[in-house]
Amino acid sequence: MSETTVNPRLAELAGAGVSIWLDDLSRARLESGNLAELIATRSVTGVTTNPTIFAGALAQGEDYADQVRELAAAGADVSEAAKSIMAADVAEACDLFTAVNTATNGVDGRVSIEVDPTKARQTEATIAEAEDLWNRVGRPNCLIKIPATMEGLPAITATIAKGISVNVTLIFSLERYAAVIEAYIAGLEQAAAAGHDLSTIHSVASFFVSRVDTEVDNRLDAIGSDQAAALKGRAAIANARLAYALFGSIHQGGDHPLAARWAALADQGAHPQRPLWASTGVKNPDYSDTLYITELVVADTVNTMPEKTMAAFADHGTVEGDRVSGADLADGARDTMAQLKQVGIDMDDVVRVLEDEGVDKFVVSGEELNQTVRTALESARG
Repeated sequence: MSETTVNPRLAELAGAGVSIWLDDLSRARLESGNLAELIATRSVTGVTTNPTIFAGALAQGEDYADQVRELAAAGADVSEAAKSIMAADVAEACDLFTAVNTATNGVDGRVSIEVDPTKARQTEATIAEAEDLWNRVGRPNCLIKIPATMEGLPAITATIAKGISVNVTLIFSLERYAAVIEAYIAGLEQAAAAGHDLSTIHSVASFFVSRVDTEVDNRLDAIGSDQAAALKGRAAIANARLAYALFGSIHQGGDHPLAARWAALADQGAHPQRPLWASTGVKNPDYSDTLYITELVVADTVNTMPEKTMAAFADHGTVEGDRVSGADLADGARDTMAQLKQVGIDMDDVVRVLEDEGVDKFVVSGEELNQTVRTALESARG
């Protein structure tokens, strides 16, 4: 990348209240100055990571060789080595974002690190892993990624209660999103009771987007009618708009049953759990490659993008105002969902399949990282 000035399209997106986070991290990106350049020229204010990203980075070069040799010499096992490698990169990235974090009162300038995906269905193991990773990174602008499985919900509450900031990931359904918000509120209530300063605790809720369209579109193709075909590419954005309406009904003075509990916490300095649009790289080449950016513009949200998607928006993306909030858009989203149901799409089954697939992919991701680390350790030990 050769830019020396701020990209105007991404600057406009940031000006609309969307926090632009990069969905990638590697030691090469850190040491080359690439991430610092993205912060300076592409309005990047945060980073999300996962074990697959780290596995790819570890396998692609010698950037980790010295640390791997040190870990091997110290007798570190695969789990210890994997955590140490991830934590080192995340801590360095957090330091790069210190100025952003300070300027935004802790809201942005955040870097996520994910709990061991193989423990996605284990509450107590996830709680322990979250605290361990938080301590390893040792930076207040870190976020611990915890999946929004049923077993993950109490882990989210327990982790927030310890004063640890959390990125809740793998959210597909409105029902589960409501449970995630309640888990956050419960965690804040426990944190307040334990004497924590609520203003130091932050959270985002990662609502997945493109995977919804992929699953629904495949089902619409199987139905095969003209009415079904006309609904392709509409489910994910409708789902996200309804998620934002739910967020507003709780955090913005609505009439949701959780609104009063949230208001009491806000009076104590608590921050809203911002919606984060995840999985925003377009899977269908027939759709605009900036679809899930332009159509999800609304203030006080995060959009975490693969670099390819970010580059596409920098080149030709457009900001067309708020495309998410308001009664008309919410009503339109409900109408889309009603039409999907009418042609035979069972959204409850869609989100169940997506969560199960997501957890399976998480497990594979964790195993992939462990195997990559195992190979690197064995190579270092000769």
